[in-house]
Amino acid sequence: MIILGISAYYHDSAAAIIDNGKVLYAAQEERFSRIKNDASFPEKAIEFCLYEAGLSFEDIDLISFYDKPFLKFERLLETYYAFAPKGFKSFAKAMPVWLKKKLFIKQFINKRIIALSKSKKIKIPINFPEHHLSHAASAFYTSPFKKCAYLTVDGVGEWATTSYGIACGEKGVKVLGELHFPNSLGLFYSSFTYFLGFKVNSGEYKMMGLAPYGNSNSKSVSYFIEIIKEKLIDIKPDGSVKLNMVYFEYPVGLHMVNPEKWELLFGLKKRLPDEKLVQIHADLALAAQKVTEEVLIKLIKFVKQETNESYLCLAGGVALNCVANSILFQQNIFKDIYVQPAAGDSGGAIGAALAVAYIKQDLNFQGLNKPFNVYLGSKSSNQDIGRLLRKYKCNFRHFESKDELAKVTAQYIGEKKVVGWYRGRTEFGPRALGNRSILADPTVPEMQYTLNMKIKFREGFRPFAPVVCEEDYNDYFEHGKHSYYMLFTSKVKKSLRKDLPEDFEKYSLEEKRKLIKSDLPAITHIDFSARVQVVNKDLNPALWNLIQAYKERTGIGVLINTSFNVKDEPIVNTPEDAYLCFMKSGMDVLVLENYIIEK
Repeated sequence: MIILGISAYYHDSAAAIIDNGKVLYAAQEERFSRIKNDASFPEKAIEFCLYEAGLSFEDIDLISFYDKPFLKFERLLETYYAFAPKGFKSFAKAMPVWLKKKLFIKQFINKRIIALSKSKKIKIPINFPEHHLSHAASAFYTSPFKKCAYLTVDGVGEWATTSYGIACGEKGVKVLGELHFPNSLGLFYSSFTYFLGFKVNSGEYKMMGLAPYGNSNSKSVSYFIEIIKEKLIDIKPDGSVKLNMVYFEYPVGLHMVNPEKWELLFGLKKRLPDEKLVQIHADLALAAQKVTEEVLIKLIKFVKQETNESYLCLAGGVALNCVANSILFQQNIFKDIYVQPAAGDSGGAIGAALAVAYIKQDLNFQGLNKPFNVYLGSKSSNQDIGRLLRKYKCNFRHFESKDELAKVTAQYIGEKKVVGWYRGRTEFGPRALGNRSILADPTVPEMQYTLNMKIKFREGFRPFAPVVCEEDYNDYFEHGKHSYYMLFTSKVKKSLRKDLPEDFEKYSLEEKRKLIKSDLPAITHIDFSARVQVVNKDLNPALWNLIQAYKERTGIGVLINTSFNVKDEPIVNTPEDAYLCFMKSGMDVLVLENYIIEK
């Protein structure tokens, strides 16, 4: 059975093609539209998936949409009714969209499929699994486990904001409990994202990166945690939460929180997006991160108690918080934890299709015997790239040998040059995992600032992830979860760290950033942590070969890996996207498959 999975209309729209329970292709609409976090119907992503699979719309047996619109609309109406007359502006803004499109999504999907297929005869059945079932299925059916507990945590689906249960290859996904809107850990975290001047649904990872700059032993962090737990969130022993809605606007407002109330509460003005970050902002971010981690620890302890399973799958937007994931892993409550690499709403397209596939076909899932292949997007031939380079009249070198290409690229990186790396299929999900990446030398102290300010054009405090071959992980990092998808953090080995000054906490954020903290300064965050991507040779042989070539040349088996894009743009998708991004940024070298272009 061939199933088309779709997620759309909130953020990170995507499409996926599943054949008999196997994910063939998947892509986010933003990669084609070039609109960051594009929420529109994923027409281009659907067309891509079908083309790559060699299928037409007539070949699709079923369409699966990642949530239940009527149930979500019920929640919307009940919420507005409960808070009336407050929220009329938000209600007036939301209703036309719902009445014209979202409420009648079945008819809308049918119309779009007819338009795309150019056949009025085509009619494909549409299923609507619940949002959190889509999340759970996306994690379990791409995991190495035959049976496990699962936990999904995000902003909100229809009513659920958190769900847990048991997933079994023979019996499917069984929901054991849910937490309902408006009590949401995801929206709690997003509220702080908003108050600190970052964009909701895309800036949460910025707040996570800012949090380690907070002074954990300071009075302000302790005070903020105390205020948060006293006034904003009531944390129950089982990890369920109750938010004090006096301080939150998101149920019916146009903003996440009431800024004036939060300013009085914390004695701190709401930060504007372009306003300079100072220590108090980092302290508040750290307090929110610590409270979030406390809730998650209680949740997984409760899930373990209720399920008595040995393994855990995580999904939902909160599962993209790699710092929290690492804290959970270190608890040793479960033997192992798996996080779906596209844990947010884009992954719902895969999950919706997988959920229906295993329900409809009664398939028996036995766990994947190798890492889930996240390289599910578009690729380009050397012929396509050759045409592009002739179009722009580029000087280039072409390499027939992949080993020679790796050696030459490693030489450039060893010469402290920044390389745009475009090889193979695009990664699915929010992370660049070595196919649409910017690569650089992690030993250069200035490289972190250079990449942020001159190449990515983004906030200078933002950390960069290291990429290391699986065999070499223990040479550079303390014991931790080996993540192929950059979803956990690890500490840099103590033997590589530098001693921090005794008065380090008195330094400004910029002074803290500049201080050299290890022998790999460009990837070592302020707390000696790093969001490590471990490279499996079978999963990504091209990247593995490049790291090994760099190691042979320099003795260092680690590279910086950051996404191939600039601020507020999606990761590059086509060779032309890559070339244009290369030309307008400070990158020195561009690798397009077997071609190398110098600036």
